[in-house]
Amino acid sequence: MHEGSPVAHYYRADDPEWHWLEDRESTDVSDFITAANQQHADWFAPLSPLADTLYRSHLARRELAVKSLETALDHFTFWSETGAEDDYPCWWRYPNGQPEQKTCFLDVRERAAHQPFFDMGDMALSPDEQWLAWTEDTQGDERFTLWLKRLPNGAPRQLISDIGPSVCWAEDQSAEGATLLFTRFDDTQRPDSLWRLWVAFAKDGGQPSPELIFREADPEFWVGVGKTRSKAWLMIETGSKETTEVLALPAHRPAVPPVCLHARQPGVEVSIDHRPGTFYRLNNQTGPHFQLDIRTDSLSNPQAPWQTLIPHRDDATLEGMDAFSWGLILAERSHQDAQVRLRRVELDAQHHFLFDGYLALPETLCSQLLEDSPHFDTRTLHLREESFTRPPSWYALDLDSGQRKLLKRVAVHGHLTPEQLTSRRIWATSHDGEQVPISVVMRTDLADQPLPTLLYGYGAYGDALDPWFSIARLELLERGVAFAVAHVRGGGERGEPWYLKGKMAHKENSFHDFLAAREALVTAHVSQPERVIAYGASAGGLLVGTCLNRAPEAFCAAVLDVPFLDVLRTMQNPALPLTTAEYTEWGNPEDPNVAKRIAGYSPIDNIQPQRYPALWVEGSWFDTRVSYWEPAKFYARVTQAQQGDAPILLHTDMSSGHGGASGRFKAWRDAARQDAFILWALGLA
Repeated sequence: MHEGSPVAHYYRADDPEWHWLEDRESTDVSDFITAANQQHADWFAPLSPLADTLYRSHLARRELAVKSLETALDHFTFWSETGAEDDYPCWWRYPNGQPEQKTCFLDVRERAAHQPFFDMGDMALSPDEQWLAWTEDTQGDERFTLWLKRLPNGAPRQLISDIGPSVCWAEDQSAEGATLLFTRFDDTQRPDSLWRLWVAFAKDGGQPSPELIFREADPEFWVGVGKTRSKAWLMIETGSKETTEVLALPAHRPAVPPVCLHARQPGVEVSIDHRPGTFYRLNNQTGPHFQLDIRTDSLSNPQAPWQTLIPHRDDATLEGMDAFSWGLILAERSHQDAQVRLRRVELDAQHHFLFDGYLALPETLCSQLLEDSPHFDTRTLHLREESFTRPPSWYALDLDSGQRKLLKRVAVHGHLTPEQLTSRRIWATSHDGEQVPISVVMRTDLADQPLPTLLYGYGAYGDALDPWFSIARLELLERGVAFAVAHVRGGGERGEPWYLKGKMAHKENSFHDFLAAREALVTAHVSQPERVIAYGASAGGLLVGTCLNRAPEAFCAAVLDVPFLDVLRTMQNPALPLTTAEYTEWGNPEDPNVAKRIAGYSPIDNIQPQRYPALWVEGSWFDTRVSYWEPAKFYARVTQAQQGDAPILLHTDMSSGHGGASGRFKAWRDAARQDAFILWALGLA
């Protein structure tokens, strides 16, 4: 162990696995975390000027005063504005067509002013747009408080605490009040129940107690609620990672018992949307890539049969749908190109196809998303587009004329402009011959030579790392660093099959893919072999941590941000938040074969004496998804095992949760510190 380090000082021979760090109330635990933070600060002190330079340069590159797009609802137009020196926005509105009457109706700066942490969970406008409900988390533990105010200047009224982040209005508003729906947690912080609350608008009208609508007994299932764009139905989803059940409530009559539209079947995932007369169901009942079915929306026959509208395909996954009065927008992912496209389907009353085609893409590879389009009858879609070289841009697409109008583009200042960047895709051959896509972005003038490289990985839950632009990333790119993303199995970049081949018993593929991506970057002369850094956050920390144990020589350093590292022990404790819901992702270690499989890759369980590269490990004290002790134990045990002289560093944020700092300036400063470490490890500090 490094002499004089917190690890040497706090080591207990009777607990060599450092499980004592799990006692949050122990003064030894807080003292250890404090000592590790001080060690981190002492080591980092020479790099502080560089971090300050990166931070100031980052601020100079972006527009600090930000205004969102205006969204016109039925009565008012809404938007947010964030001042140049503010962490949080103000929300504004004006009566439609009367911008001179604009009013700030919620100043989030005031709400957050005296809180070390503040996160706005959700905001919901009443049907008449005169009442605002929202949720706040002031701890970082993802337990929220529900507030209400009359717009624009009513006094905020606290309704209820210790609930989930989301809130949804029914469509039963009267002069006296309206119904709000929200979820609550069980002891493991699983949203296990849906509640209905009648909100009396008059202050002296009393406040009835919430009424339970639905409770989910299965510990692997979570509950959520939303409202269709048609405003006809409240959709209740309860689901695990691989199974979904959907119930419906008439939005104008939320007190009636919910009706089941799709009963759970093991391994069958669904999502349901609505147009008058018809329910639409995406499902993987007949194949893993999903198909689209339809049935009548009459609840007098809840067992009405579903009929196929768009069948299952082998080469593409249907990932999502949005229903409008004229038809549907479908998100469809090509397995071959690892690219999502938006498909517009217009239908007549008999569900004959009047139009079926894809929206044009500005380039490939890119991200194209359907932005907030609240009006069910709209013929103008709002799109958000970006890529590794193209900053986010918002367009209005007129479906009748085909014309696209640029509404907003994120401004980028500084010497390095998006036009001076280039991105490309290369392919790695993994251990079993599978071709793994890798996205790379770099300066165009350096694209013909091997570069120091930051390799980013995630590969879990079917999440896709589609191309995204980052102003903060420009600090690294300008200094000659290439940024690469390994799209390993376990993610969703190549559709549902890509996810299924990287979870449960197939999780080993993710690790092979990540190391194969590193080798492919070197072979393709994109990366310098001795100057590759790995980056993983949350479940990406599991990916990187495992690869560090198996091939520490492959990387000159690694950044592990709120990393999931103590996989076996966490999955063996169903009392922890999220554990039971994760059984379908990693497996239930009550099965000895599953326990053996997880133990074979769990990063903490595979640390061994060897030369580890420099490690920057970040944790958060109030993190309920990855407990603070996971990065702390990993730091301690790698420090003990370290056979080289590269630093092993731990920093724990004592005022935040899994998402890190809540204010944007603190988040940018934290990112600048990480970038300073990265540049140091690449020899560019």
